[in-house]
Order: sequence, then C-alpha cells, then structure tokens
Amino acid sequence: QVQLVESGGGLVQAGGSLRLSCAASGVTFRINTFGWYRQAPGKQRELVATISNEGTTNYADSVKGRFMISRGDAKNTVYLQMNSLKPEDTAVYYCNVNRAWPKIDYWGQGTQVTVSS
Repeated sequence: QVQLVESGGGLVQAGGSLRLSCAASGVTFRINTFGWYRQAPGKQRELVATISNEGTTNYADSVKGRFMISRGDAKNTVYLQMNSLKPEDTAVYYCNVNRAWPKIDYWGQGTQVTVSS
C-alpha cells in the first residue's frame, strides 16, 4: 500500500522560507512524476511543481523563481523549498505520486502552509 507522508508546513511571515518534505513508502512501481499540489480555501487544487523520474521539473507560473522541487538521496523522497513566500501561497500542500502505468495518482494527507502579511 502506497503511503505519502508530508512534513515541514507551518506559519511564516511574508518573505520567509519553508521546506516541505514528502516520504513515499510502498512504492513498487515506476514513478512517472513526483510532485506538490496545493489547495486554498474555496479554490480548486492546483499544481505547484513536479519532477519526473529523469529529473525534469515543471513549475506553476506563480511560483517560478521562488520555489524549487528536488528529489532526495533516499529513494522516493521529494522536497519543496519555498522562498520569498507570499500570503497568496497560503494553502494545504499535498504530495503527489503519479504512477506511470496504469495511470494512478496517489496523495498525501496534506500539510498546512500559512503566510502572514
């Protein structure tokens, strides 16, 4: 059974930084992408950043230049370094694993990030 466990969320002032971590267990298949999504109150879940098995990264325009996604040395870990945080970054952040075949998405339980102005 796949489990994704996020950590690193919290409360930070605007302009500050946070680093989110996600550890995946039970992964016995090829991962297509590892990524982070977020959902603010009253809004749909949206992509923040993904990283492919080959290391190709993709970012939402709203976080380019401020956030960086990376894979850990340990297998099946992913990080999201968030710098220059803004109040509009406030959301629950979810770790995601996209399975290559069959195409299935796995989700963590989410971690709250709150940026105060």
